[in-house]
Amino acid sequence: MKLAQVQITNFRNISSACLDLSPSLSVIRGQNGSGKSSLIEAIYYLGYGRSFRTSRHESVIRESVGAFSVFAKCNDDTGNLSRVGLQRTRKHEVTCSINGEHSKKLSDLVSMVPVQLFTPQSTDLLVGTPSERRRFIDWGLFHVEHSFREHAKIYLSLLKQRNAILKQGSDLSTAEHSFWSDKLIEAAELIDLSRQRYIQEVFPFFKAIMEQFLPEFSVEIAYYRGWEKQLSFEEALAKKREYDYKVGYTSVGPHKADLKLKVNNFAAQEMLSRGQLRMTVAALQLAQTQLFTAQSQRQSIFLLDDIGAELDNIRREKFLTRLLDTDTQVVVTAIVDEKIDFVENYNDKKMFHVEHGIVKEESN
Repeated sequence: MKLAQVQITNFRNISSACLDLSPSLSVIRGQNGSGKSSLIEAIYYLGYGRSFRTSRHESVIRESVGAFSVFAKCNDDTGNLSRVGLQRTRKHEVTCSINGEHSKKLSDLVSMVPVQLFTPQSTDLLVGTPSERRRFIDWGLFHVEHSFREHAKIYLSLLKQRNAILKQGSDLSTAEHSFWSDKLIEAAELIDLSRQRYIQEVFPFFKAIMEQFLPEFSVEIAYYRGWEKQLSFEEALAKKREYDYKVGYTSVGPHKADLKLKVNNFAAQEMLSRGQLRMTVAALQLAQTQLFTAQSQRQSIFLLDDIGAELDNIRREKFLTRLLDTDTQVVVTAIVDEKIDFVENYNDKKMFHVEHGIVKEESN
């Protein structure tokens, strides 16, 4: 899926904008506060149904209006034109549109628009909470394995139910609760197997990229499943049962999974500089992009916000070139005075300038 045109209405300081994007590289330049990151944020909504900057949807709606909308004309992976979009209101109502059909299910929309994001905060993938790393793994599985979506949905629903029972202090051993526990265990083990397989598949791509990006380091990835590796999930639940009653929630399971990255046998966050951490995250995301294309024969949309932050020109160009080599559609933002001379090396690009929320296409 590639975005041919994006129309944005009443989003932050943007009252109305229409961008005819390049299928390859689009560069959006502007001063800080001009609205360039807001354009990236609006496109991000198509792939996630939410913002990467705030959890409050109403805060992105332009002042004095009741809703924002983002619509796009897309060339899908079979070459056909599709129309997708969404609208969110201050009353927390969301409406998705796919080729004229309206739906309240965000998953229908986001499954069509595989979007990835790289920002100055992307180092949180390595230095942030385990939930960041679980989201990284699950993005790849969500867009390739349809069964994973169902298993994850079932697991989260049953986990919520089990936690409610634990808080109430009810007996988990009744026939009814045992039945739902069996379903929880089944979903958990399927999620775990999918995640383990995914890490095994993405690691060769990651290792090869790191040999180019940071050749002075050797890397390893270890996956922690969310419970002791020598136990089945059923055994882990049994072992933690009394503790779970005490704390009132389920303390083990896929919702506690994590990814550990070592560089030269040390934790990455202890070994690498901020710039090196950012390049390592770039390698992880590029590896995920390559695996996604190899598995699905589809292309993703990569949003790169503030390309100049903590990456020198050589590393920026290396990252961008490798992305474009995968036939990924890339949208980049940069500050007007920032040195991005290297983009002149790319064909089939479009340049945009944004000022006070007004977007204009520039001549190359």
